Amino acid sequence: MTLREKQSIFASMVADLIHQAELFGYAVTLGDANRSIQEATRLGKKNSVHTKRLVIDLNLFLNGKYLDKTDDHKILGEWWERQSFGDVKCCWGGRFNDGNHYSLEHEGVK
Repeated sequence: MTLREKQSIFASMVADLIHQAELFGYAVTLGDANRSIQEATRLGKKNSVHTKRLVIDLNLFLNGKYLDKTDDHKILGEWWERQSFGDVKCCWGGRFNDGNHYSLEHEGVK
């Protein structure tokens, strides 16, 4: 599967992710979805899937309160991981202390 094909699949899956968050009772705002290589390098993550447009950081709110802890994303993150199929591996940043990170693995990078 090409990177561009994976990007299209990811874009479609993000809609499902946001809808599922709402079904769980969360309100959502969007965080980073794309970063330049320069910005990723500055942040110490030169090989980030943000540079491949295969990740979105979601901000969750419950009853108007911003949820800033990794564990706050657990139910949604575990749901996201279960959406994997074939060559599409859904990764949740809660497995590496970045709870609001929802991505597709690409060339071993999550």
